[in-house]
Amino acid sequence: MVDDTPPSELVRLWRLPTGPRLGRPAGLDVERVVHTAVQLADRDGLSGATLPKIAETLGVTPMSLYRHIGSKEELLVLMGDAGTGPPPNFPAPAEDWRSALREWAFALWSVHRQRPWLTQLPISGPPSGPSTIGWMDAGLRALRPTGLDAGAKVGIVMVVSGYVRQADLLAQQLEQGRRTTGLDETETNRNYARHMARLVDPELFPDASEIFHSGLFESAPPPSTPDPSHDDFEFGLEIVLDGVAATIARVDSDD
Repeated sequence: MVDDTPPSELVRLWRLPTGPRLGRPAGLDVERVVHTAVQLADRDGLSGATLPKIAETLGVTPMSLYRHIGSKEELLVLMGDAGTGPPPNFPAPAEDWRSALREWAFALWSVHRQRPWLTQLPISGPPSGPSTIGWMDAGLRALRPTGLDAGAKVGIVMVVSGYVRQADLLAQQLEQGRRTTGLDETETNRNYARHMARLVDPELFPDASEIFHSGLFESAPPPSTPDPSHDDFEFGLEIVLDGVAATIARVDSDD
């Protein structure tokens, strides 16, 4: 007989009841621990949400936290689900899956841009919490008008969400580099092109050399939004969506 009882970490992740409690309500629970951890990460980054700092903020001992979370690794999963939060209420599209999936991706991108520490969390498995499952469900909903099977839909949602995560990580690292040099994106790109134009040998790297001598970086327009990474994200997302469209077209042609 298969035991379908959820393991303790899923009980905590989904905040499932664990039976009647006698006496006064506990002063500390999973919700308070995770909420405090998210607040600390929002303020100080992921490195600021250590168990000792969480315990200090709550006025308890670090060991007492293990009554409410199974491990440090479990805390990160709990933080990721709480920090991501539930998705907006995306309606199922009648026909235009692309606009719906684009809206979904931009909404997820916005969450990551507001909470940079989310991208720094390790990936320990597939979505498993109520918030991350909610985002998965919304992404699958965008693909309803397609003729794709369940496996293809799940794969596409994972690819697009992976692109969102990687694009945010790249944006964070580039921003850190600009903070180090004190230059904005336009100045950084121009300096890069000038140095590479002098260093890159056209006989060894002909195609790269052509780009660096083309004036591309010198004449690039300034970002269209306050977030310089927005344009790059949008450009890459359209390429990903082109791939999804090609997959859908191939499936339709096989039917």
